[in-house]
Amino acid sequence: MVHRYDTISFLSDFGYADEFVGVVHSVIRSLAPEVAVVDVTHGIERHNVRAGGLALARAANYLNPGVVIAVVDPGVGTARRPVALEVGDGASVLLGPDNGLLAPAVGLVGGATRAFDVRDSSVRLPTTGGATFDGRDLFAPVAAHLCRGVPLTELGTEIDPASLMPGVLPVAHADGDELVCEVLWIDHFGNCQLNVDPLEALALGSEIVVKVDGEDWVGVPTEAYESIPAGRVGLLTDSSGLLSMAIARGSAATMLSLAEGSEIRLRALDETDRPSVSINTPVELGPRPNSSGVQTEES
Repeated sequence: MVHRYDTISFLSDFGYADEFVGVVHSVIRSLAPEVAVVDVTHGIERHNVRAGGLALARAANYLNPGVVIAVVDPGVGTARRPVALEVGDGASVLLGPDNGLLAPAVGLVGGATRAFDVRDSSVRLPTTGGATFDGRDLFAPVAAHLCRGVPLTELGTEIDPASLMPGVLPVAHADGDELVCEVLWIDHFGNCQLNVDPLEALALGSEIVVKVDGEDWVGVPTEAYESIPAGRVGLLTDSSGLLSMAIARGSAATMLSLAEGSEIRLRALDETDRPSVSINTPVELGPRPNSSGVQTEES
């Protein structure tokens, strides 16, 4: 069965300071002008394959069926394979480097039904430059031709899906009475997603000790950001179904000095913990009103 697609979803670490994203769009439009291109994000940290894979996995179930181009590719131009992975018996095709970037999303939707090495694809753009921009020269033309109905068998060489590089993600584990987990992702608001099932963590009780670099905080399960009490760390199920740490109208990452990969330890709070846990209320300093109610700067 030959599939035709009308949407290309595009994720990368290209950013917008250079022309890279626009050039990929332009190549696609020159070959398949009727196709819509959805920019999932181009703000992935440079060369951070894990972050790109997690972002793609978070988005996967909400992307329009079609072709996905994902490029976080520090190994471009090396022996790493550029691949096209068919999922859902052709419902979608994911294009990108075989470096683990595609693995979390492919696993989430049930695995690849077919896989192809597209390194020597006949639709690769001719160029007098170096082989450093597969997003433009290879993935964009392959995606465009897929959307025009060209079968995968004409665009690459079939390979065994079992030979693909897997994604490597940390797994939460128990250490005595503590649940040891890791920050997977910090969003724009400073909310910190953890690699743990919310039910497993929230079973610890209505108050939970959150240990970060030896300092203990009080964590409270909640269903909404605005419900987090001042000085507490909110623990809630985020839109991806994982446990997230947040504070009300602030950045948990900043308040707890967290980064992606930081270790977090959770345990049930008992009364002996109360004297040692942190109960801090963030305070913002700024201008104060004078007697007339007009804001004035501190001298």
